[in-house]
Amino acid sequence: MSCCGTSAGLAIDIEAAKTAGPSADEILFAAKTLGDGTLQTDLSIPSMHCAACMRAIETGLSSLPNVISARVNLSTKRVTVKWTGNEAPAFLSRLQSLGYPAHLTDEFVSGKDKTLSELLLAVGIAGFATGNIMLLSVSVWSGAEGATRDLFHWVSALIAIPVIVFAGRIYFRSAWNALRHGRMNMDVPIAIGVSLAYATSLYETITHGEHAYFDASVSLLFFLLIGRTLDHVMRDKARAAVSGLVRLSPRGAVRIGKDGNRDYLPLGEIEPGMHLAIAAGDRIPVNATVIDGVSELDCSLATGESVTRAISPGSDILAGTHNLSGPLVIRATAAARDSFLAEMVGLMEAAEQGRGTYRRLADRASAMYSPVVHITALATFIGWMILTGDWHHAITVATAVLIITCPCALGLAVPIVQVVAARRLFENGVMMKDGGALERLAEIDTVVFDKTGTLTTGSPVLQSQSTLDDTQMRIAVALARSSKHPFSRAIAKAHSHIPDTVRLEDVKEYPGLGVEARSGGHAWRLGRASWAMAPFVPNRTTNGTVLSRDGVLLLSYDFLDILRPDAVAATGALREAGMQLEILSGDRKSAVAHVASMLSIPAFSAGVLPVDKVDRLHHLKASGARALMVGDGINDAPAMMAAHVSMAPASAADIGRSAADFIFLRDSLKAVPLSLKVAKHAERLVKQNFALAIGYNLIAVPIAVMGHVTPLIAAIAMSGSSLLVIGNAMRLTAGEGWWTRRLASLAWTRRKVVDA
Repeated sequence: MSCCGTSAGLAIDIEAAKTAGPSADEILFAAKTLGDGTLQTDLSIPSMHCAACMRAIETGLSSLPNVISARVNLSTKRVTVKWTGNEAPAFLSRLQSLGYPAHLTDEFVSGKDKTLSELLLAVGIAGFATGNIMLLSVSVWSGAEGATRDLFHWVSALIAIPVIVFAGRIYFRSAWNALRHGRMNMDVPIAIGVSLAYATSLYETITHGEHAYFDASVSLLFFLLIGRTLDHVMRDKARAAVSGLVRLSPRGAVRIGKDGNRDYLPLGEIEPGMHLAIAAGDRIPVNATVIDGVSELDCSLATGESVTRAISPGSDILAGTHNLSGPLVIRATAAARDSFLAEMVGLMEAAEQGRGTYRRLADRASAMYSPVVHITALATFIGWMILTGDWHHAITVATAVLIITCPCALGLAVPIVQVVAARRLFENGVMMKDGGALERLAEIDTVVFDKTGTLTTGSPVLQSQSTLDDTQMRIAVALARSSKHPFSRAIAKAHSHIPDTVRLEDVKEYPGLGVEARSGGHAWRLGRASWAMAPFVPNRTTNGTVLSRDGVLLLSYDFLDILRPDAVAATGALREAGMQLEILSGDRKSAVAHVASMLSIPAFSAGVLPVDKVDRLHHLKASGARALMVGDGINDAPAMMAAHVSMAPASAADIGRSAADFIFLRDSLKAVPLSLKVAKHAERLVKQNFALAIGYNLIAVPIAVMGHVTPLIAAIAMSGSSLLVIGNAMRLTAGEGWWTRRLASLAWTRRKVVDA
């Protein structure tokens, strides 16, 4: 059923797609460079529709020379291929030989959902035919004999033809495409079952037999199509978050040329450095910096808050945010494919294609399906022939076995939960990179926090400093402006009135230590005291942030940390969930102790370097703990990679976000306990789905083998099992989350009424 989702071949001409596929040069041009000579190509494959398709595509592409990996996302019908070399590997021809024409984009399936339209039409035709054939069957069951019975059978056979030809083509085309390429998929036994039911009934009609099963063959398709349509709708609903994000991106923007001329550019043609005109009411197309204009920005997409943000020249803005009040001229700082909105869409899609432990188990079980079910059906047919000698009854029982053992429920057990969990997290401002991370998050027992930028807002305020002469102060400010560390930003902000007149040479930033440069023949350092005052050899003791010249202390700084909103509530919720909490920070001991005291976290370490954080996480792992690392800086990236699972705020450095498994978009730390709660709930639902799917097959298959199930009942049971698994997964969106959203909606409505 659902794992055998309708091929997008219904919506496009496959033969035309074969000839319109991209060339090798086009693929090479569209490939993304990942570094170290690795390239990535994303292809749309509309004709894949089940777990068997996924396995065939991934196996076929991974076996090609220079292909590092191939990962299929069934929900989006895309495959991501990572490869090396100067020429694109022959994955186009390999996919063609497997029966899966590939495209660089899936723009041709945008707009109206043609797949859903085809499904609804097929359901309507099958339902009309089923109702009429059932009426005719009632007459036969009531005792019609001879010519009257034969007439009703012939009329039923004629009514069933459009159902088999039109509605059944969904399954027959998929099954034939698989067989002619030498593989099996989930639609093969369904096609065999429908064909056997109709052929047996037609034989009975021609030979004036008493029993015909036209009602079973058309009812089988009717119930299968109902289940498939509902599954299509539920999958689309679960992925509505991704669709909504895509719709937030404008189609393009007005570019302002160097000569002042204006022209409209599609989104994909906007490049960094271009000047764009944004009218009031438009959405920002790409990450950019404001050059001219004053306005207010709705940043709820990024922050989750309804409070608008005032922007003016120099303000950095994100793609997808909404310009509310005034026209702007902006300078693009990233292409659309590298902007904030594209990053979120990519994270949502990656969340669906993750391969965790449960997902791999489900994939392996689905891979065993085709040979097992056909062997079981054949053995059933042979057994009943030996017992009764009645080939008609033996075929009927074997057909029921073919139908009832569809592994759709098992194939759906994990991915549908991951999709729903990704949506639930996104609605609460958390982006998940893959389903495997969700499984790991459910296993944690320890949460390790960085301090600056994680437990605190990352925007410390300069509290006090010693005095400097004018030249030294200008050098200190120049050093601060060359660094992205929160303390450096605080220094630069506090001295924003000082003009940038100092030229620094050989500027270098050392993660976790500070920034170094040369000016006037001297070596200047701004950063950790133990590092800044040692000529070139840092030691492990810390004494705050200082400015030094040639290793001599000139100035010391003191900063005031501001806790993130709800940090106290979030850490309290984690303690109630049984988590052990710990802080690892490179800041001075007094500052770390102050934050730890406010959050009631007894375990903390101050003055630690990045390598110390990694060592601590390795120690936790060796002791049997499974730790979640929550950090934001460049210096946290190694520790986040070493942790069992990791999380970072959207304000984190690019390297920190890349290393994290989860990214939360809002300032509140409540994202951490919420994500943990969703992960544990998802784990329970996955286990329940496995139990439902396995229990269904353990009960249904023996009953069908014993001959107690007709093909019609088998179709209803198979569809019901898949819908049961989907419905169980959708519980992740209900309960407390539903009530929270409902109460928030009522509160918002009440405020509007009061304001009015």
